[in-house]
Amino acid sequence: MTIRLNGDAHDLSGPLSIADLLAQLEVDPRRVAVERNFIVIKRDLYAATPVQDGDEIEIVNFVGGG
Repeated sequence: MTIRLNGDAHDLSGPLSIADLLAQLEVDPRRVAVERNFIVIKRDLYAATPVQDGDEIEIVNFVGGG
């Protein structure tokens, strides 16, 4: 299946959740916000939210500074 990840086409091997996608990308779920099809997904729902063919996923990293 193919999704759009941060604006670019990204091929995935099969069905997975937001949590699975983050793990596959080696992204710490505590340090990002995830939007699926223009809806922000709450962190506690990452494991229960499926990624489907054609989805638009945006992953935004939190950046600290002073």
